[in-house]
Amino acid sequence: MPAILLAGKPIAEKIKAKLKEEIETLKSKFNTIPTLATIQVGENPQATIYLKSQKKNTLELGIEFQEHPLPATTTEKELIDYIGKLNQDKEVTGILLQLPLPPHINSKDIPIHIDPRKDVEGIHPENVGQAIFGKMRIGSCTALAVMELIKSTGVDLYGKEAVIVGHSEIVGKPVSLLLLDKFATTTTCHIATGQRGYLPTHVKRAEILVVAVGRPGIIQGEWVQEGAIVIDVGINKVGDKIVGDVEFEKASEKASYITPVPGGVGPLTVTILMRNLVEAFKIQHNIN
Repeated sequence: MPAILLAGKPIAEKIKAKLKEEIETLKSKFNTIPTLATIQVGENPQATIYLKSQKKNTLELGIEFQEHPLPATTTEKELIDYIGKLNQDKEVTGILLQLPLPPHINSKDIPIHIDPRKDVEGIHPENVGQAIFGKMRIGSCTALAVMELIKSTGVDLYGKEAVIVGHSEIVGKPVSLLLLDKFATTTTCHIATGQRGYLPTHVKRAEILVVAVGRPGIIQGEWVQEGAIVIDVGINKVGDKIVGDVEFEKASEKASYITPVPGGVGPLTVTILMRNLVEAFKIQHNIN
């Protein structure tokens, strides 16, 4: 029996419906609305697409949106100083730094300079650290989108074998922590796992499989366990097609649930960003 498709849009619409109500309540109580400030350094087609999606969602939800374009020649110090000004701006609820940054700026050094209460992407070390204690209120948008998709299956994660392929700061590592918090038995694979030839072994025992590598077809469909839940975060352009990291056709013959690419994790990510923004507003106004 073919796998059930886990589309992100229906889940995103449900979350947005709740956010609309919540934003109206906050507006009537505080006579103000959440404001998202986006910083883009230089021009990048991928970042521009994400920017348009942010605009669309803020307009739909009644959120204030600010664009802060900076020239590609902006130095790291200038960027940090600019972030500092937005940190101090009481009108700004959340700060989002568009990636990628120009090569002369180390993107890993920047998140720590964003006020953790305004870090709507959940990448500040303080917010990431909260996941260890199961108290995270603002977290990685993509990682939380992954968890929403898994949650939608209704499967109890307690004791399940969960395998994450990829250990990035914005997906693999936070997903591992979030799954651990649900008492899944969690394994994280990375480049060294593949180099030693152990990747198929780990994937074959995964009841929950999350893949975020950025290499088309790195996970062969025949490796997928019967009845597994497969969350494919990868977005790769092959010819004129957009494909994931998992061999979709073969994997969908064995999995119980699988995300399509595109249409799975992507549509949820910006919605989670908006939810993080509302959560940031509540933190800043001392609402538990």
